[in-house]
Amino acid sequence: MEDALFGGFFVVNVKPEHRKSFLAASIFEAQNVVSEDPEVFQFQIMVDEANPNRFYFYEVFRDEAAFQDHWDSDTFKTWLGTVETMLDGEIETVARMRSLFPSAKGFEAQKPGLLIW
Repeated sequence: MEDALFGGFFVVNVKPEHRKSFLAASIFEAQNVVSEDPEVFQFQIMVDEANPNRFYFYEVFRDEAAFQDHWDSDTFKTWLGTVETMLDGEIETVARMRSLFPSAKGFEAQKPGLLIW
């Protein structure tokens, strides 16, 4: 797994009255991260089908250092500062992962498609 990328799966619960604002801030952050950071290969936000105020974030980075750089970035800190009072609890880390498929080259090839919103 020498060329394995690093991923994370996170759960965020949002207070119902802040759902729309949270989504606007989160989608804006995701677009910035994907378009500006060459070490980010996936940044997906999904909503729970049974709970519209529960969101799942799936993110793939070049390596663990790139992941940490993201969490230390001004972009992430600005997003967190914006949404912190909207959250219903803490950001839950469900899993930290290494990629098996697609390969690093596969993720790299898919990245341009992430920029089509």
